[in-house]
Amino acid sequence: MRIPTAAITTTSLIGGWQLARRTGIRPLGGAVLAAGGVLAGREWSRHTSPAVTTALVATYVGAFGLSHPLAKKIGSWPAVLAVSAATAAISYAAADRR
Repeated sequence: MRIPTAAITTTSLIGGWQLARRTGIRPLGGAVLAAGGVLAGREWSRHTSPAVTTALVATYVGAFGLSHPLAKKIGSWPAVLAVSAATAAISYAAADRR
């Protein structure tokens, strides 16, 4: 059974942030992000072209990076939810709905 990559990216972005926040161990949250990225990346490479896979990986990494300055403007929860939703929508449109 194939897990939709939109679910993987959303879970790893929100879960990684919450784990780092609740434990105070940022590398632990980073490990969740990395694991989600590897899992999603493997699925993207199996079901899309190399160009689409590269764009989706860049979107995932960019979402993580964007969440930090965005959190200073709109708050942590809204920022993480916004980048997670955007990443999930892009992942669904480019890879999952096929």
